[in-house]
Amino acid sequence: MSPATWKATQLFRHAGGTLRMPEALELGLSRWMLYSLVDRGILERISRGVYRLVELPPVGNPDLVIVSTRVPRGVICLISALAYHDLTTEVPHAVHLAIERGSEPPRIEHPPVRLYRFSGRAFSSGIQVHHVDGVPVRVYSPAKSVADCFKYRNKLGLDVALEALRGWRARKGAKVEELLAEARACRVDKVIRPYLEALL
Repeated sequence: MSPATWKATQLFRHAGGTLRMPEALELGLSRWMLYSLVDRGILERISRGVYRLVELPPVGNPDLVIVSTRVPRGVICLISALAYHDLTTEVPHAVHLAIERGSEPPRIEHPPVRLYRFSGRAFSSGIQVHHVDGVPVRVYSPAKSVADCFKYRNKLGLDVALEALRGWRARKGAKVEELLAEARACRVDKVIRPYLEALL
């Protein structure tokens, strides 16, 4: 392995194994070097402009990794967040992603993405950062995800929101105050309260 190749692989390892093209260029790697590493089987291109070390174990949740790498300010929400937290039996056919109202919509060919525009506390509240395959993934908390599902109950179905609420309530350490705070952030506390009281 040449010194340049060794340096490039070390930069990728230090970054968790995955880098976007602009990040790689900022670290001093050239486009030519990235393409060469792909051709030699050292890197793989997992999405447009996103590269990953081949030596790493297979990606456990590639869709979340790709979307979070391409849209680092976005937040995994609704069905995708419920699935991540094991609060739904629904299978997301696209990555549900919240972006801040007024921000530029991402251009992602794959995987399919369902975009939601949140604003104010509805966007900023309840964000957790989880590391999935070495990549920081922003996901709404279980309580925030339940509140969001009640907010979007007409699009997703009330049954999805109720299943999520029951799953959340059964979790160890579920705090009613936290759920109601997230419901207030989403302006659905009056909607969710009767269903919550029926479970208490």
